[in-house]
Amino acid sequence: MEQGIRINKYLSGAGYCSRREADRLVGEGRVRIGGMTADVGSRVMPGEEVYVDEKKIVPEEETVLLAVNKPRGIVCTATDKQGSNNIVDFIGYNKRIYPVGRLDKDSEGLLFMTNDGEMMNKILKGKNGHEKEYIVEVNRELDGDFEKKMSAPVYLKELDKTTRPCTVVRTGKRTFRIILKQGLNRQIRRMCENFGYKVVSLKRVRIMNVQLGDLPVGAVREIKGEEYEKLMSMIK
Repeated sequence: MEQGIRINKYLSGAGYCSRREADRLVGEGRVRIGGMTADVGSRVMPGEEVYVDEKKIVPEEETVLLAVNKPRGIVCTATDKQGSNNIVDFIGYNKRIYPVGRLDKDSEGLLFMTNDGEMMNKILKGKNGHEKEYIVEVNRELDGDFEKKMSAPVYLKELDKTTRPCTVVRTGKRTFRIILKQGLNRQIRRMCENFGYKVVSLKRVRIMNVQLGDLPVGAVREIKGEEYEKLMSMIK
């Protein structure tokens, strides 16, 4: 039976970064376990110390889960490569946290941020089919069969993938609500473009049981109490 924790799981569980980001850091030779440079398959044994760029990584004792109303123009990244407009710098939280999934730069609305990599992985895992709800405005009036076309599986040539069926409800001449159970890259924008529409605005208003509500643009709140407990029960 294997012992220890895989290095990517250790870093994500410590609240340092996601597993994917951990694999990247390991691949760049920036992670050390004790006196040895880590490999992708390396394991951290009890008592061993882990360093990233010579900074000792100590697991967080308290889990942080925040709801953020991300403004347009902010990039969902935990790295410093995007400049000062990345979400981590924008929030300026006093503990290291990172976004759960992404909203593209031109989109706004509800975003989770956490220091718990395992929680993040459970929320993001596509096969779990967790709901995310959006309000969308496009550049021209919706056709009569728009809801039917958008809610059916749509082949996205750029990704060579077909979307899962989803829920689409027209709310105005150029606006609609859409509930997805997956998160392909720029999925809603690509779906709209497939039918000749261009997204003018896109706002995420719900992730699973958590609503954006009246949280102001740029504001942050903790997810706790009954809301937190229900969310945890949904990802177990």
